[in-house]
Amino acid sequence: MSQFIETIKCKDGILYNLEFHQGRFDRAILEHFPVHNKIRLSEEIQIPHECRIGLFRCRVIYNATIEKIEFLPHQYRNVISLKLLEDNHIDYSYKFTKRDKLIQLYEKRGDCDDILIVKDDCITDSFTANPVFFDGAKWWTPNTPLLAGTQRARLIYEGKIDVCRITPDDLCKYKKAGLINAMQDFDDMPVIPVNNIK
Repeated sequence: MSQFIETIKCKDGILYNLEFHQGRFDRAILEHFPVHNKIRLSEEIQIPHECRIGLFRCRVIYNATIEKIEFLPHQYRNVISLKLLEDNHIDYSYKFTKRDKLIQLYEKRGDCDDILIVKDDCITDSFTANPVFFDGAKWWTPNTPLLAGTQRARLIYEGKIDVCRITPDDLCKYKKAGLINAMQDFDDMPVIPVNNIK
């Protein structure tokens, strides 16, 4: 069985959105390993001294138990264009370390910086993020994510984004798009003009 992964933002010694990561971690464990001991990420993750200043990705790799915790320096990618790619068979309902199909789609992005995956005529996710779309008044995220991210869950919970069905034909209703994931929220996400979605 493929390993699972949680990627947690660690900035200046603080782990972000830990309760939402814990929730997804718990659901994956419960679904795949019915006999298990409760694991608290807050107790297992120890931030190294050298990672207490700056921005890092804390990667927790696990199956029934945590197998590895590592901290990697993080830099944001510049994304100003997206390519729509259709795949009606892709499934990424859990955050696996093995992402071959996603990588294959990403490699088809051509001269664009990232991709937007379309499944069953609905926009789902980019290569590593949940998209959000601004209609001039509020932000929306598709109700058809491949993987419901922790940042997405937090922003929905806080009422900062709403959820609806979004198809490629709906893009004309929006002015711009953003990409959110564990490492980037509204303050850090790339913002892409909708006419840069091809």
